[in-house]
Amino acid sequence: MNDCIFCKIVVGEIPSTKVYEDQWVVAFKDINPVAPVHIQVIPKEHIKSVAEFTEDHINIAGRLLFAASEIGREHCGDNGFRVVTNIGDDGGQEVKHLHLHVIGGRKMTWPPG
Repeated sequence: MNDCIFCKIVVGEIPSTKVYEDQWVVAFKDINPVAPVHIQVIPKEHIKSVAEFTEDHINIAGRLLFAASEIGREHCGDNGFRVVTNIGDDGGQEVKHLHLHVIGGRKMTWPPG
């Protein structure tokens, strides 16, 4: 997608502070963090949201969760962390490219708001 900010991060057109990258996924620090640790984990392939998953996305779904797990353990340790994805306008999705938020570094509350 030519106008997708996350696609531009994937190809290096927009700088980011990357913390993880493999063949399928890239993760970078959020520019407006809501906690001491706030990292975006995105597929390199443009997928709008989890709502667009098909059986063809089973591998990427696993890769995203694996990366989120690795990042959470590395950046938050044994105290825990939260993994969130927003879907659509009512779900609070601002960037229409699938992304997981790895959030931690402090005690999480519920509901989040």
